[in-house]
Amino acid sequence: MNIGFEGQTVIVTGAGHGFGRAIALAFAQRGASVFALDINAEGLAETVRLCGAPAQSALVDVGNREAVQSAVAAISAATGRIDVLVNNAGGVCGQTGRPIEEISAEDWHAIFNVNLTGTFMMTQAVAPMMKRAKRGRVVNISSGAGRSISLTGIQAYASAKAGQIGLTRQLAHELGAWNITVNCVAPGFVLSNPATERQYEAMGDAGKARLLEGIALHRLGSPEDIANAVMFFASDYAGWVTGETLGVDGGK
Repeated sequence: MNIGFEGQTVIVTGAGHGFGRAIALAFAQRGASVFALDINAEGLAETVRLCGAPAQSALVDVGNREAVQSAVAAISAATGRIDVLVNNAGGVCGQTGRPIEEISAEDWHAIFNVNLTGTFMMTQAVAPMMKRAKRGRVVNISSGAGRSISLTGIQAYASAKAGQIGLTRQLAHELGAWNITVNCVAPGFVLSNPATERQYEAMGDAGKARLLEGIALHRLGSPEDIANAVMFFASDYAGWVTGETLGVDGGK
């Protein structure tokens, strides 16, 4: 299967590290003009360096509608097209698992803003150009936590990631008439950034063994495994696939 994106414009959010960086790099290697978005300036600079000339970056908080609209308008003006949007920005915003009675409204909304509201805002911004082109690919990065439970016990994270899966189905039906597909990747546990590395080490030897025992392949995945799934959903090979959520988790 030879997948290429020559001449296409691709936006990847949360591209400053981890999954987002691997996804941006995979698109750049396949000929796309990549626009990497994040709030992490240092991480974005490294992503652009790794991707090379096809890549550009912008500091964007995906939960800020004005910032999102401005960034997408600038990309549209510069390229005249937006072919693929990958909604990867997310995370737990530095939070850890706590009892429900200890969760503030601010804590709840912070996680929803980056994981779910950001996905909505970004898709809303690119939809008009994709509709005019009568073609587009939107790929949302959810989590295994959205299909079962969060290993960290963070209520807002599990809820927001489940919300991404529901939004994926809804937008697939809304946008399908314009030949825009909307699909979702639900990664399992991957050592993709410092936060997941700290979480893994905190499990201890026994916890790590239990985690691996619960995976059919008995090993952790890599950011590249997630990027490979995104490449499929964004390609012509997935032209008649929409509204789907693919678990990339080593088998559960």
